Amino acid sequence: MKLLDELTYDDLDEEQKELADCIGLDAYKKLVATYAGSSINIRMPKKLTLKSRNRYIVRDFNGYNFGELSRLYGLTERQIRNIVSENTEKCRSTLPGQINFFDGDEEN
Repeated sequence: MKLLDELTYDDLDEEQKELADCIGLDAYKKLVATYAGSSINIRMPKKLTLKSRNRYIVRDFNGYNFGELSRLYGLTERQIRNIVSENTEKCRSTLPGQINFFDGDEEN
């Protein structure tokens, strides 16, 4: 018999009860079994969601709406430009039949 299996909610101190309330007693026991005595780092939600936010910015980017996106996401236009920098040319590509300023400039 493992003593951890016999652990009840009432066996916990207030701080540990808060953690068990957050994730459930079974998950708490698993957390204790895995990380007992060590420090773990729980990321801030803002840090965890950066990649997702950036995907939305790239998805919503039309090639010209830096100001709109900066207001929508609470970032500077420079930050928006950095996030979408790889997609700027793709979004600003010419339409079929449209003349490209750089067409025929093979010398450079």
